[in-house]
Amino acid sequence: MKINKIYRLYTLLCFTMLCFIGMVTAQSAGTELSATVVDEQGNPLSGVNIYGPGGSQASTNVNGVFKIILPNDDIVRIEKKGYESKFLSLSTIGDKITLVKSDFLASEDDVIKMGVTTRDRRGIVGSVSSVNTKDRLTYDNTQFVRDYIAGLTVGVRGSSNIRGIGDALFVIDGVFGRDPNVLNMEEVEQITVLKDANAVALYGSQGRNGVIIINTKRGKINKKEVNVNVRSGIRTPLALPNYLDAATYMDLFNEAQLNDGIDPLLLRFDQDLIQNTRNGLNPTQYPDFDLLELAQPFVTTHNVISEFSGGNDKSQYYVNVGWLYNEDWVNINEDISAGTNRFNVRGNIDFQVNDWITSSLDGVFIVNNSRSSRVDLLDAATTFLPFEYAPLIPVNTLDTENNPDLATLLAGANIFNGNLLGTARQVGDNPPVANAIAGGFQNRVVRGTQFNNSINFDLSRITEGLSAKTYLSFDFFETYTTSIQNQFRTFGDPTFENDKITGLVDFGQDRRDLSENVESNGFITRVGMYALVNYDKTFATNHSINTTVLGYYNSDKRDGRVQTDRDSHLGFQMTYDFKKKLFVDFSGAYVHSIKLPEGNRGGFSPTVGLGYILSEDAFLKDSKFINYLKLKASGGIIKSDRGIDGYYLYDENYSRGNNFTWADDVSNRRQNISQGANPNLGYEERIDFNVGFESYLMNSLWLEANYFRTELDKQLVFLADQYPSYYDTFRPRDNFNANLYTGFELGLNFNKTFNDFSIGIGANVLYSQTEASKRSETNEFAYQNRQGLELSTIFGLEDLGFYSESDFTNVNGELVLNNGLPVPNFGAVQPGDIRYADQNGDDIIDQNDNVAIGQSANPWTYGINLNLNYKRFNLFVLGTGQTGGLGNKLSNNFNNYYSPNGADKYSEVVLGRWTPQTADTATFPRLSAQNNQNNFRTSTFWLYDTTFFRINRAQLTYELLKVYVIN
Repeated sequence: MKINKIYRLYTLLCFTMLCFIGMVTAQSAGTELSATVVDEQGNPLSGVNIYGPGGSQASTNVNGVFKIILPNDDIVRIEKKGYESKFLSLSTIGDKITLVKSDFLASEDDVIKMGVTTRDRRGIVGSVSSVNTKDRLTYDNTQFVRDYIAGLTVGVRGSSNIRGIGDALFVIDGVFGRDPNVLNMEEVEQITVLKDANAVALYGSQGRNGVIIINTKRGKINKKEVNVNVRSGIRTPLALPNYLDAATYMDLFNEAQLNDGIDPLLLRFDQDLIQNTRNGLNPTQYPDFDLLELAQPFVTTHNVISEFSGGNDKSQYYVNVGWLYNEDWVNINEDISAGTNRFNVRGNIDFQVNDWITSSLDGVFIVNNSRSSRVDLLDAATTFLPFEYAPLIPVNTLDTENNPDLATLLAGANIFNGNLLGTARQVGDNPPVANAIAGGFQNRVVRGTQFNNSINFDLSRITEGLSAKTYLSFDFFETYTTSIQNQFRTFGDPTFENDKITGLVDFGQDRRDLSENVESNGFITRVGMYALVNYDKTFATNHSINTTVLGYYNSDKRDGRVQTDRDSHLGFQMTYDFKKKLFVDFSGAYVHSIKLPEGNRGGFSPTVGLGYILSEDAFLKDSKFINYLKLKASGGIIKSDRGIDGYYLYDENYSRGNNFTWADDVSNRRQNISQGANPNLGYEERIDFNVGFESYLMNSLWLEANYFRTELDKQLVFLADQYPSYYDTFRPRDNFNANLYTGFELGLNFNKTFNDFSIGIGANVLYSQTEASKRSETNEFAYQNRQGLELSTIFGLEDLGFYSESDFTNVNGELVLNNGLPVPNFGAVQPGDIRYADQNGDDIIDQNDNVAIGQSANPWTYGINLNLNYKRFNLFVLGTGQTGGLGNKLSNNFNNYYSPNGADKYSEVVLGRWTPQTADTATFPRLSAQNNQNNFRTSTFWLYDTTFFRINRAQLTYELLKVYVIN
């Protein structure tokens, strides 16, 4: 660990200790209070927690009795899971305190903060899943929020895609559109996923793909806490690309040239060169260097997070201070200390203004520095040929005694760990390794500030159950890069005598950059605000109504965008319940979009949801098997402009074209048009239906399931079947395309305790199948139409194996395909090339033979977790998986690893190449030193199964005894 890292860690720990000391200053004076806590039947309750001012704390014994010292007549917080908490003062506490048991799923622990509103889990009608981090973070510890979402939340594919529809809207502490990557998990209190139309209606146009709500921690009355989390660890790569060594490459490239018909006397690499390289005779003269050797086998990571929270009945606070360091995989320049440092500070404050106004102030500051060399050596390793030159030339291989000019050259050279910086003439003065060592550094800086303020009004003086809220948020993020861009001298084209270097050519010059270069990488400014009025009232004992009216506005300005993104809508939600058993929810939004033409900019999104708690009926009321069972269904339409990617798409788009002249030689300028006008352009629509249930069985098994059918209709496209081809540039956009998403989701959690041992098993499964349900198409062949196919369908050629030698006839020394075999339109082929199916029977292989060959999306995704607890030991394991999808080895993610063309670098996959001897076992087409237009085309040959199951986290924890400090 570097000195600066130790200093940062030391500073943060000192700050933590200072705050801790300030919070636990002993105050021995006070009044001792003793009382008994009972339930509604008068039975004593054990394990009730009592929190006094200043951090004092006590618990009831088996007789329900507690004792606590209170310095003044302050508020005491009394709570137990499953019961309604009480706040009492010293003067109002009697000998007995009665706690009222909460309805199932309606306790304080079951409160779901849904961004702009709050509901208890029992009363939610829409498809909603939620995870509370309280207690979980003790045994399930990860630093990234997205890692926590993946595998633990029902209905989410990965970390943000709900039901396969697309990336969800993140709402953090009530602010729409914030990035969860700026959070650490210790800040998070609750993660909630809103999946169906009824649940997301209040979020207007932005909620089209679903909403993921993250609420950070807040201070609690009389619950003073100090937490310090220090983690250090190592990371190691699971695998690295396996490229071939220099000698093997040379052999195979010669083979490729022979396949292309090159004269054996003109091969690029002679056998002496290959053999000397293979034997490692002289690494500078016969180099064999893999840049991946510079990657460290493991890197360190350090994370320190401190939390402070507490407060009284007037004000509460939560503070989170954190530092994260990740070492870079390549760190060959000690002056750079390549790696990432992230520092964050969060402060959440809640306070009471008067007896009917409360407010909150939240502030976040984040700075992230990523220092690295000016070249990415891991990326350069994908193209760097191992034999091209020696990146490092050992000084002890230079014969300076017999070569004065070489000695003079060396006298003015910079030496790095006994080496000169090597290069080749064709590379010149900018080789990757030399640049990484001597070229200076770059530091990418991300700075962010977030601020939000809410004001809550209790308007019960006007009418009971009436309240209001205003919310204002401001976010600013900027990214810039500072760099030192040194020039440096490199050496190449060595001459040798008796394995010693007798001559070198230098390139460039050593010159340090005396100024720091600053380059802006962009900024984001977001201003959001909303105001709402809520009315919550119970009538005639059994009838309740909860109504919310919301007005919302958001402005998002980004660097490089001319138009500021603006979202605004009016939201409405009304929930009626009868005996807390039957629930009816009407939710909707009137949205506004500046992306649409005047007259069409407003749209109404209505939704309805029904819920019925069947377990409250007489025939299940006393069931020992079914403790809780709720049936629910919802449907609605969400109008949105999320898929409208741009502005003024409803208008003609003209641009200045090229000049032209008439016969009179007068120059004129052509006007180009790229789209026609459509004054009737409207919103896209999400048409949604959801039906499901949730239940609790045998006091140990939670089960929830939903079937969903969602159609994204009226998507913007250019209609291909409505206009002739010569009218292409005049076509307007129309609301036409539709996608269909159907499937189901299942979640379960089983928890059981046996004396000192408890077991918890959780699982969730999502099946989501998509379909292009409506398309405007004019393909010549029906098999190339997209309508009716899965959205991620891969189109390509169907491979039939490799051409064999028997497929060709030698005509005048040239191989010609036999009659009856379709002729590829991608260039001449030979034995060992990939053979494709002729789909349309025209005896030509071309683009018209592309067919649906698979889908890239995995319809099945799942997560499984196991939690075993014995006394203070805890073992937690989380695994995730997917199945049903295919990947393409020719995608950009793999560079040319699977598709080396011409003189590209070879990887291990080419060892399975086709040769006449391996014709029956080959797994790779023949090699070619030219650009092969036939083999590296998307086809079934290059597809692979993306099914996997992996262990995301495994954690063994031992929890120390809690220590209470009584003030």
